[in-house]
Amino acid sequence: ISFLFYFRFGVKKKPIYINVIRDPIERLVSYYYFLRFGDDYRPGLRRRKQGDKKTFDECVAAGGSDCAPEKLWLQIPFFCGHSSECWNVGSRWALEQAKYNLINEYFLVGVTEELEDFIMLLEAALPRFFRGATELYRTGKKSHLRKTTEKKLPTKETIAKLQQSEIWKMENEFYEFALEQFQFVRAHAVREKDGELYILAQNFFYEKIYPKSS
Repeated sequence: ISFLFYFRFGVKKKPIYINVIRDPIERLVSYYYFLRFGDDYRPGLRRRKQGDKKTFDECVAAGGSDCAPEKLWLQIPFFCGHSSECWNVGSRWALEQAKYNLINEYFLVGVTEELEDFIMLLEAALPRFFRGATELYRTGKKSHLRKTTEKKLPTKETIAKLQQSEIWKMENEFYEFALEQFQFVRAHAVREKDGELYILAQNFFYEKIYPKSS
C-alpha cells in the first residue's frame, strides 16, 4: 500500500518502512510488456492485454493510453501517501511530500540497479530479519524470477519524447533524489575493498530505529 501514517489510527509503535524504486521509464516499459506477455514466474497465466502485439515504441508514436506520460505518475504518489493531492498528476506538493516521507519515515529505500547493495545494507542493519539474505540473493535459484518476457528496449526517440513530459521530469527528480540518498547511506555504512563491500558500525542506522526524544 501507499505510505500510511499509522499513528492516525492509534498505533503507537512505528513500523519500519523499506522500499525499492526503479527508473521511471524502465518501470513503465517493463509494466507495458508485462500486461501483454507476463513474466517467467507464471508464464502460462493469461494477461489482461494478451494478444496486443503493439510495441512500446509504436504505442508512444500513436499516443496510446497505456504508454502515456500520466502512467509514469506512480512512485511519487506511493511515497506521498493517501492524501487525494498525492494522486493529482503533476502535483509539486506531492513530490515534496514524497521526498519528505522518504527521508523522515523510511528506514532505507534502494534502487533496482543496486539491489545487491540494498540487500547487504538491510542485512547489516537488521540482521534479525535479513541474516543470510545477501548470500541467498547471490546464489539462490529464485534470484532470476519475475523477469518480464518479450520486452523490447525503447528507442532513443521514444525515450526523448517521454522525457519532454513534465510528469517524467518530476518522477525522475524523485528517482534521482532517492538514488542520491541511497548512495549517501551506503557511503556512510560500508566500505569497498577488492571489489567487496564491508559493513561499518551500525550507528548510522540507530537513530532511524530509535529516534532521539525531543
